[in-house]
Amino acid sequence: MATSLNWTRNELIVAFNLYLKLPFGKLHTGTQAIRDLADLIGRSHNSVAIRLNNFAHVDPYHQQRGIKGMSGGYAQVKPIWDEFVNNQEELIYESERILAEYQHKTIEELHPEVAFDFTGLTGEVKERIVKTRVNQGVFRQMILKTYENHCAVSGIDLPDLLVAGHIVPWADDEHNRLNPENGICLSALYDRAYEKGLICIDTDYKLLISKRLKADSSKDFYERFFGQFEYKPIRLPKTYRPKREFLEYRLERFTDK
Repeated sequence: MATSLNWTRNELIVAFNLYLKLPFGKLHTGTQAIRDLADLIGRSHNSVAIRLNNFAHVDPYHQQRGIKGMSGGYAQVKPIWDEFVNNQEELIYESERILAEYQHKTIEELHPEVAFDFTGLTGEVKERIVKTRVNQGVFRQMILKTYENHCAVSGIDLPDLLVAGHIVPWADDEHNRLNPENGICLSALYDRAYEKGLICIDTDYKLLISKRLKADSSKDFYERFFGQFEYKPIRLPKTYRPKREFLEYRLERFTDK
């Protein structure tokens, strides 16, 4: 068991990785994921829980809520947080790669969901595809955690049916691809409707329905799945609410704004 007060960069990065995936109320030694990570990196359960609470202390979203976390260890965790803010994709992927190394696995073994036919792909091309899929998987974990595994429109709470949708599409804003304020948890139906411009969310967090979709308002499915939610506020998370400037970006491209 490691006893040094100063953590290595690798230890800090995998602790931060776990911080992004856990609700604030789970940052304690009773959480199995914290115990598992502590055993994996050779730290005490309490020390890992403290590090996660250090990250909560520098998290501006908890600061806005008046939650301070633990201020000790600030000098160690703040550079990791700043690196995430400035280079989300690289740090998230690095954290998953390091986590795989601690488990003596390849990153593909750690993330079987990235299954892809890599035949003929090598070097940077293969790594770019793997990185994208791994980061999208982590983003999904972050968003489902933030929304407590509930669809923001319907309230469906079956994780297998939920998608971490992007407000500003992945391809349109490289810097905010992994920003939790750019994510929204939706069931597959509403995610597809959102991506196709059939529904939208305004800056008051209310659901809008397109004229194209309203053309089917006489059909049985319309009121059951869409009409009843029109102009109703979506289910909002306690932290990392959708950023209004991202919602505005999507609204500008909504045909019925």
